[in-house]
Amino acid sequence: MRLGPLILIAFIAIPIAEIWILIEVGGIIGVVPTIAAVVLTAIAGTALIRHQGMDLIAKARQQLDRGEPPVGAVVDGVFLLVAGALLLTPGFITDAVGFLCLVPLFRRGLAAWLWSRYGNRVDIRQTGFAGSGDGPEDRGFTGTIIEGEFTEVDGGEKIEEGSDEETGEETGAKKPNGQSPWADGPPRR
Repeated sequence: MRLGPLILIAFIAIPIAEIWILIEVGGIIGVVPTIAAVVLTAIAGTALIRHQGMDLIAKARQQLDRGEPPVGAVVDGVFLLVAGALLLTPGFITDAVGFLCLVPLFRRGLAAWLWSRYGNRVDIRQTGFAGSGDGPEDRGFTGTIIEGEFTEVDGGEKIEEGSDEETGEETGAKKPNGQSPWADGPPRR
């Protein structure tokens, strides 16, 4: 079965199942304890996501400092975003799946399964990471390269009035010794 119809079914079936479970639990333990349980799972989930998110950022920075692409950290980050959305959605099914997304072993297993199933449909290329090569092309740059030289101009150099070399007419442009006539901006007329 294709993924599109499954998502549509999930968007219809999950809220119905959540409402049914909330009514059943509310009938057993009462309305106030049911609402409190939903709110407490959202608070606990938010705290866990914050803690794991900070660890994840530190891990990604270490990988980037070593010149490695932080693929694992990005995958974990996606799972943390999904977990956050599920834990903030009222209901016990979404909370259970959200808490599962916070378990590293579950995340890695699900990510491996998803990659084996759908990975052949994705094209991933690494560009621009340190240590990948010497030239700009090796760092992901594919534009035009214009090579040239420059000379730094100090403010204390002698500046002379310039003239057009072909006609000998005064241009009004200032030419620092051996520098571009545009060093101080375009000529004044």
